[in-house]
Amino acid sequence: MSIKMNFSKYYSLGRVILYSLQKNNGFQGHYVNNIDCHCRASQHQKRTLFNFPKSSRKREYCGRQLVGYTMEQMFEVVSDVENYYKFVPWCKQSVVLTKTSDHLKADLIVGFPPINESYTSYVTLVKPYLVKAECKDGRLFHHLLTLWRFSPGLKREQQSCVVDFQITFEFRSAFHSHLSNLFFDQVARQMEGAFIREVGKRHGPATMPPTNLLQNSNTLKS
Repeated sequence: MSIKMNFSKYYSLGRVILYSLQKNNGFQGHYVNNIDCHCRASQHQKRTLFNFPKSSRKREYCGRQLVGYTMEQMFEVVSDVENYYKFVPWCKQSVVLTKTSDHLKADLIVGFPPINESYTSYVTLVKPYLVKAECKDGRLFHHLLTLWRFSPGLKREQQSCVVDFQITFEFRSAFHSHLSNLFFDQVARQMEGAFIREVGKRHGPATMPPTNLLQNSNTLKS
């Protein structure tokens, strides 16, 4: 009976997530099955609902893009944690509890219906170069680190910058860990793209389309 209930839970939630992910299939970064990320080109991995790896629950995603926005514009949106619920996929609530010029603390609720989970994020801000968010409350994650770095883009285009995006995490729950094996690479890509689209809404069209530097490493030399 327990096995049937667990299968039904996985199957129903999996269908909801797959439906959501079909809305945006653009590739930007890559998913790494172990903690060592060298940001090389992605290699496709075949995963099914019944194929749960027995390796460590630690996971990592890396993305690197050249975008047609300034470092300041990207920093403004990524550091705007209190408005995450308005544009970050699957973020249901984002409440900033304390904030200074270089740190903030926020409570967030994320999830796919009917699963919703909350956690506290401690964010370090180094304008306009870095936004680092860590989960330290330990209820949902053993650890969660989200890191955004912004650096100058093309010399011939002042309104451009390089965006490095990285997530490393480990769920406490085996259920959440299994879901991450199936879907998190696609979820992370959609999150990455959502921030860039939000910059466009606030500052207008980009000076160039986003370029995946993991696949086009020579772009910055041109």
